[in-house]
Amino acid sequence: MATLDDLRRIAVDLPGSEERAMTGGAAWFVRRKLFAWECHPWPSVPEDIREIIAAELVVGVKVGDRMDALALVEMEPDTFLRTTTPWNEPKIAFRMARIDLDHLGELVTEAWRTQAPNYLRREFDGA
Repeated sequence: MATLDDLRRIAVDLPGSEERAMTGGAAWFVRRKLFAWECHPWPSVPEDIREIIAAELVVGVKVGDRMDALALVEMEPDTFLRTTTPWNEPKIAFRMARIDLDHLGELVTEAWRTQAPNYLRREFDGA
């Protein structure tokens, strides 16, 4: 089971990554672009998804393509939520209690890659 502290440890190793406290919880940015965030049960979230978010820790990350998000939901529907809000697409939200650390690392790093400028991606790849 992954935690927000695990996400923090992953994000701190990504060049240019910074954590900010937002209204809905913690969020991670690279060069002012959001790449991962703690989900909050906003009224705009569908009710069934809002109930899950209110009951447990759910994190959202950017993905490269909407089809990537749909594939994750199809492969692991108990872990990945079908949708949260239409804003900031493409993205995927997942239940932290059902994700392992390796997969969390992969999701957060790929989310960072979708938002990071080329020079930071090169820096990370060269390290």
